[in-house]
Amino acid sequence: MNLETVSTNRSFGGTQGVYSHQSEATGTAMTFAVFVPEHEAGVKLPVLFYLSGLTCTHANVMEKGEYRRACAEHGIIFVCPDTSPRGDDVPDEEGYDFGKGAGFYVNATEEPWAKHYHMRRYVEEELPAAVAANFPADMDRQGITGHSMGGHGALTISLRNPGRFKSTSAFAPIVSPLNCPWGEKALTGYIGADKAAWREYDACALIEDGARLPDLLVDQGRGDNFLDEQLKTHLLEEAVRTAGMQATIRLHDGYDHSYYFISTFMADHIAWHAERLCA
Repeated sequence: MNLETVSTNRSFGGTQGVYSHQSEATGTAMTFAVFVPEHEAGVKLPVLFYLSGLTCTHANVMEKGEYRRACAEHGIIFVCPDTSPRGDDVPDEEGYDFGKGAGFYVNATEEPWAKHYHMRRYVEEELPAAVAANFPADMDRQGITGHSMGGHGALTISLRNPGRFKSTSAFAPIVSPLNCPWGEKALTGYIGADKAAWREYDACALIEDGARLPDLLVDQGRGDNFLDEQLKTHLLEEAVRTAGMQATIRLHDGYDHSYYFISTFMADHIAWHAERLCA
């Protein structure tokens, strides 16, 4: 897989890069960011994938997430893909919560979205292959995290691929698209009205249906204006408790849904992943 280097910058002794390639999954050019810490020649490093939320590109966490110092300290590669296919021929609609910037980490089956909107396939298959082929990544030591829609993506991708990710966390995730307006709109539009088909894209439903993670870390702000209607963290708390699944779900007074919140707890998450990826 050939990558075009869009930019590179030295940071905390490592390299923050932005790269582009032609994607078979989406049928478009896709852009992603990778931070590679300083390391000895020939050494393979663990890799942490970060999935962003609605309206975001690779750039939001790269510019606001404040992950590089912690990744440099722990020796972890940090990978940040886009949230949807892009391009003049890619269908879109007005509104921030569907279409471009809102791929929801699904494989769309409904027209006109089915041609390009295959972010599940891109993140599960194509992006890891690109990282393995072009960076010093130890693909036996993968972790995944994300924010909001990206938290939904991180949870469901990890739950659907048991044993692949040694660590899973999320910031303010959409925990049950079956039970919130964002999820109902996205899943109806991308994969149709049959809610039975939605369950593989719902973390709580996957846990109810028997999927498990060895451990999970979730941080959520109590001041998040999306908490009650869209995120519904209590549903995840109920699901893991009923399943007897180990999880640490932390609620923080005063924090909202923004990168002020994410950047506050980013180093905690990277250290938590490092305990599981670098042991």
